[in-house]
Amino acid sequence: MVSYLTFVPSDRIYDMQLIKLIFWISFFAVLYSYIIYPLFLKLLSLFKKPNSIIYLPSEDLPKVSILIAAFNEEKVIREKIESVLKSNYPASSIEIIVGSDSSTDLTNSIVEAIAAVDSRVSLVEFNQRSGKVTIINALVKLAINPVLILTDANVIFSKITIYELVKHFKNDSIALVDSNMVNTGIKKDGISLQEKSYISAEVYIKHYEGLLWGTMMGPFGGCFALRKSSYSPVPAHFLVDDFYLNMKVLQSGGKCINELNARVYEDVSNEAAIEFNRKIRIAAGSFQNLFLFLPSLLRINTISFCFFSHKVLRWKGPFFILFFYTCSILLYDQLFFRYFCWLTTFIICTPLIDYLLHRVLRINLLLLRFPAHFITTNMALLFGFFRYIIGIQSGIWQPTKRHQ
Repeated sequence: MVSYLTFVPSDRIYDMQLIKLIFWISFFAVLYSYIIYPLFLKLLSLFKKPNSIIYLPSEDLPKVSILIAAFNEEKVIREKIESVLKSNYPASSIEIIVGSDSSTDLTNSIVEAIAAVDSRVSLVEFNQRSGKVTIINALVKLAINPVLILTDANVIFSKITIYELVKHFKNDSIALVDSNMVNTGIKKDGISLQEKSYISAEVYIKHYEGLLWGTMMGPFGGCFALRKSSYSPVPAHFLVDDFYLNMKVLQSGGKCINELNARVYEDVSNEAAIEFNRKIRIAAGSFQNLFLFLPSLLRINTISFCFFSHKVLRWKGPFFILFFYTCSILLYDQLFFRYFCWLTTFIICTPLIDYLLHRVLRINLLLLRFPAHFITTNMALLFGFFRYIIGIQSGIWQPTKRHQ
């Protein structure tokens, strides 16, 4: 029997091999970042002991300044401030500064009323919209304490949140500590369950990175603590300030970790359109950080390893998906790639299928929502990339709808 390859031109064979190589590299990049890398971290963490140099509750704890950038947060700002004031952290060691970004609702009045009866609370009004970065940069200059806690207005503290964040600063090598974001308001008929699952997985990945090497890749911007001496003013129009601060700390030799016991509570988004727009904004900010900190990949160390594995590959995920999907189409005449193409086509269409089932037939298939969430997240990354390429002119934000 004469082989089929006998009748295939050699350059055609080389082209097919190149397409296969692109397919496997692209597919492995996605598989590695979402599955292999987290499992690798979890395995290594089994043999690592947590940081043992911490403040005990009975010791003199460092004073903290809690900074909140707020725009039209009348629905949540009172609950937020009260959750901080009810903390079991020493009352004399806390100050709360709320920067109101030209709020037009009752936010200012609510904060002023609280400040009138509690001197630990103060309001700083900005007369024109400035954006979170500008607000926080200004509040840091006003903060009088050595430890900062940057937090969003809708993120609610538990009584032990502040202590669990701050206790690690007894260890001089630790400069930034992230909280454990717990989502509330989970519903079956929206995207909140998928968001909660994704965020929970991210919490543990970041925890393992911090536990193993002190190289956690970016806190959740809703609440994290860092030394004031380690704060680097964030450039104007930057959309993801938390990752910028994290990388600056790592570049300066400090360690960044996550504390699972520092739980905070946030009402997770349940509306797909709102969340999709928020993800586009975050994605655009992520690409700002990617190209700024790209030189970090030139150094072979744990920082570059975590940055590449956890962030760079994730942010380039939509391009890898497009690459291996296109390759499977080009190799469609081969059985494996034909089945792979069909499966990928179905997964790519899951957001549309889920939308039609939910809107038209009122059917909620939770299992379908997880691949749909994966695809929409990568679509947001792709849109965010083009928003970054076009140019980001403003850091002004609109808060996500509260209590959905």
